[in-house]
Amino acid sequence: MKKRIFSCGLAAVMAVSLGACSAAPADSTTAPETTGAVGTTAAETSQESEEKESGVSGTFSGSSAGMQGTVSVDLTVENGVITDVKVTENHETPSLTGVVFERIPAQVVEHQTTKLDAVTGATFASNALMRACSEAAQAAGLDMAALDANEYHAQAGQDETWDTDVLVVGGGGAGLSAAITAAQEGSNVILVEKSSFLGGNTMMAGGAYNTVDPEAQAGMILTPAQKNTMDGYFKLDPSDEALKLDQFPEWKEVLTTLQSEIEAFYAANEGKEPGVDMPGFDSNTLHMWHIYVGGLRQLNDGNWVASDIDMARTLAENSLDTFKWMESIGIDAKTGAQASDTVFTVLGAMWPRTHAVSADKPLIDALEKAAKEAGVTIYTETAATALTTDDSGRVIGASAVKADGTKITVNASKGVILASGGYCANAPMVKEYDKYWGDDLSDHTLTTNVGTNTGDGIVMAQAVGADVTGMEIAQMMPSSSPLKGTLSDGIWGDASEQIWIDGNGKRFVNEYAERDVLTQASLGLEGGVFYIIYAGHGDDNGVCKGAAMEDMCFGKDVKTMWETDQIWYGATLAEAAEATKNAIGGNAPAFTEEQLREVIETYNGYVEAQKDDDFGKEVISGSIDLEAVDSDPSLGICITPRKASLHHTMGGIVIDTDASVLNKDGKAITGLWAAGEVTGGIHAGNRLGGNAEADVFTFGRIAGHSASAE
Repeated sequence: MKKRIFSCGLAAVMAVSLGACSAAPADSTTAPETTGAVGTTAAETSQESEEKESGVSGTFSGSSAGMQGTVSVDLTVENGVITDVKVTENHETPSLTGVVFERIPAQVVEHQTTKLDAVTGATFASNALMRACSEAAQAAGLDMAALDANEYHAQAGQDETWDTDVLVVGGGGAGLSAAITAAQEGSNVILVEKSSFLGGNTMMAGGAYNTVDPEAQAGMILTPAQKNTMDGYFKLDPSDEALKLDQFPEWKEVLTTLQSEIEAFYAANEGKEPGVDMPGFDSNTLHMWHIYVGGLRQLNDGNWVASDIDMARTLAENSLDTFKWMESIGIDAKTGAQASDTVFTVLGAMWPRTHAVSADKPLIDALEKAAKEAGVTIYTETAATALTTDDSGRVIGASAVKADGTKITVNASKGVILASGGYCANAPMVKEYDKYWGDDLSDHTLTTNVGTNTGDGIVMAQAVGADVTGMEIAQMMPSSSPLKGTLSDGIWGDASEQIWIDGNGKRFVNEYAERDVLTQASLGLEGGVFYIIYAGHGDDNGVCKGAAMEDMCFGKDVKTMWETDQIWYGATLAEAAEATKNAIGGNAPAFTEEQLREVIETYNGYVEAQKDDDFGKEVISGSIDLEAVDSDPSLGICITPRKASLHHTMGGIVIDTDASVLNKDGKAITGLWAAGEVTGGIHAGNRLGGNAEADVFTFGRIAGHSASAE
């Protein structure tokens, strides 16, 4: 087996929540030491006093800590008046903070103050920018009391009333796909989004989409490890207590059907050898079985939870058609033979059925473009606050409020679609319902989510009688930043090609397992911190080149990640081990060169044998050529420190396969539908990696169709 040069450590599918972090107002933090002025002198002399009286002029600098690094500005002052604010350094996520760096500099100039409203969904970045401006103003010697007196906050306008056929609450993947579908089918649609940007968590999902694609799978070769896994499924006994089919008997037929499919596959490929000429295998039944076993969990009270079989079947059977629809509206999504090179196993997916689609802002830009072309009217910084009903209980619209306080009444003749996301950014709410994580959760547990995912839609639906399910479990993503809870740092890689090590440089878990299994294993480590080495899967992909690290690695700026302590780097194993001594402020365990070498050599042997003797990793690949790394100074090693944080809420509003919201009697609430993470029942105790986008787009389309047909 050919060995690959080792590449960079893991990052993630989903990125940072700038609004999720609690940040003090811009004026509540003591300003850092001033950086001084550019082209002027700020000596404490009588000349300075005279300049203040006559009005100072010049350009002055200020900086503050943002979520992703330093935010710096140059403040231009003419005769004591701020005339320009130029951002000179900014590492914040552009898709989340674009409004911040457009709006706040202009408002500082317009209102001559550094006390302004934070931009919704980007509080941390807003406050960082205002603090930087305040520091620059102090460096200029401006009258800070006068600037504070000019404090500006937007004022509410006159109440407004909007009329439409369908109102969609939430501008992420579920909301946008619902809005596009309803509009394509002839309905007038208004979409309101609480944040200043569209996308929600979908924008941070990284473009991992699970769907069974027979053409793409047929273009792959079944590995020996995959064949062993299929053999295990074929031998499963439905009466096995561990499968809990006595409690969830509806799933027994799925297992027996899967076993028949595997038997037929083996018969059709008799004489073919895995790893040589046996084609890849997948089916909707296998996807459903993975949803079942991946989500089958026992709560702390002894009860078991499992996915709703009808919802799981709807997801599995409709996800490919949805994927093709995504391509038809301009999303970079490829199916069939075109996708053969992109089918992989995202972390926690359990099988190589993950397709890579356009991610982050390009994905949302494509959805926004399609929505506007279909005639959808979009309002950002507009939060729905309550659903409205008529005397019969039918949902006929909603109340909303703009960021400036303007009150809105939306009349929706056909009804409302809730697609407002989950509640991982509301840790107290997660803790209130939790029956799974116990003391591993607190009111201050970090999250990977955007800060606006606080459960608003669930609360609104409950107020009109909606039932909820699965609220007892929230998924924790094990591979998050130890300091921020974010997923935007590090380098992404296939789960089959990752090596997870503890503070002693030893593997501690099957890296191919479900996310909650990975999280539970990591929480048992000192401080809950562990480290990921990525073994690489191609001749060039992911290789970190040179001590300067000038090249990109999987599209990531390795040098910046290294400089901001997101990864550890070494041109050799010895250097990588040395780098661990000062990482995370010197508070991380330090590996030795011998420990790193031993774990990598052992893993390489398991890859070669296609058998993991330590943890039984079902699909194991990648290999690190240690000799090449040690001898070639142009090749280096990256290690990423990780820790678990809240990632996805399993529970939410109960819906049926038409996306209708159900009440506690199991009856549909007329005029109300829901899709995406605001709902529950599909994923039970653990969502498979890559199933989130399949869920939000598939049920978003279904909700849009159902509402438009009302």
